[in-house]
Amino acid sequence: MEERKHFVLVHGACLGAWCWYKVVTLLKLAGHHVSAIDLGASGVNSKRLDDEIASISDYLQPLMEFMACLPQEKKDPSGVFTGLPIYIQQRPGKSANFSSLWSRVHEDRALQALPDLELTKMLVRPTGFFVEDLSKESLLTKEKFGSVDRVYVICKEDEVMKEDFQRAMIEDYHPKQVVSISAAGHMVMLSKPEELCQILLEDIAHK
Repeated sequence: MEERKHFVLVHGACLGAWCWYKVVTLLKLAGHHVSAIDLGASGVNSKRLDDEIASISDYLQPLMEFMACLPQEKKDPSGVFTGLPIYIQQRPGKSANFSSLWSRVHEDRALQALPDLELTKMLVRPTGFFVEDLSKESLLTKEKFGSVDRVYVICKEDEVMKEDFQRAMIEDYHPKQVVSISAAGHMVMLSKPEELCQILLEDIAHK
């Protein structure tokens, strides 16, 4: 019998645990345990961005608390997938805002073709980009960030982060493996859930 994995799914900027609903269903049907987490001031998390999320630590607190409560034997990095928004790890001097980000997401052709577009527009929430926090060398050390095997999934039709930008991030962050999904838009969990689920099961959980 195939080993049962525990997948922890973490959304990107402006989203929430809700964005994983298709992938959660597929993974559970495959017999695995799945937890989708709302980060601070995201999804149904009750905190407010303006006065309760002062740093990336506040933003990530729900994930850190969840991971701390897992039994030690279940803390298997191969069974954990995090979709944290790497694009907020921008180089110093660059900035982004909610309105400009979502104007580009709305132009994403893969998302426009889905019935999920209107639902997504109703559920998104503003987010912080924590550029100052993420520019600190202590957050992205070899001992911390570099100690976890990472698989980068290239979304070939991403209108928010074009492929050349994705490949620049790959060069910066050196994932162990790079895979791609054709015709996948920025929100790959909605536009290509079956293909993403296959990658999670074959390229991440069992390696």
